Amino acid sequence: MKGIVFTELLDLIEEKFGQDILEDVLDECKLESGGAYTSVGTYDHKELLEIVTVLSRYTAVPVKDLVRKYGHHLFFRFRKLMPEFFEKPTNAFQFLETVHGTIHVEVKKLYPDAKLPSFETSRESDTELVMTYISSCPFADFAHGLMQGCFDYYNEDIRIEKEDKNNEQQFCRVFTLTKR
Repeated sequence: MKGIVFTELLDLIEEKFGQDILEDVLDECKLESGGAYTSVGTYDHKELLEIVTVLSRYTAVPVKDLVRKYGHHLFFRFRKLMPEFFEKPTNAFQFLETVHGTIHVEVKKLYPDAKLPSFETSRESDTELVMTYISSCPFADFAHGLMQGCFDYYNEDIRIEKEDKNNEQQFCRVFTLTKR
C-alpha cells in the first residue's frame, strides 16, 4: 500500500485526536516500519489495519467507522493533491466510472509496484450504478468512505446498498449506488 495512505492517516489522527493519541497509538503498535512513512514508499496494508484497530480502542469508535470516515476524508485530500482527475467528470457516477480505467492506470504509471484494488462498474440506468470492489486487502469500508466523499463533493444524494461476496482468495463487495 502506498505511503500516502499512511501519511494522510497519521495527519488525520493528529488533527482529530491530538498528538498524544497519535503517539500512544504508534507506541502500542508493533509496526515493521516503526511507524515512519514516506508518501512514496510502499508498506504492508496490515500496518494500516493495526493502526486503526489500536485507534479504535483509544477512541471507542468501531474500526469499520474509522476506516469509512478516513476514506471520506482522503477523497478530499486526493481532490486537492491530484486535481487533474477531477477536471472532466461532472457528477459522481462519471467520476466513479473513471477510477479503474483512468485513475488507477495513471497511478500504476507513477508507482508500478502499487497493488491497487479492481473496480468494475456497470451503469444500470441514469440513476443506478453498480460498482464491484475486488482486492486482496480488506478495504471495502475504505472504498465505501471514498464513495461517500465523492457524493459529497458532487453534492449528490446517493444511497449505497452493499453485498459482500468474499472468498478465500479475495475480498469482494458489490455496491449498488442509487441516486435519490
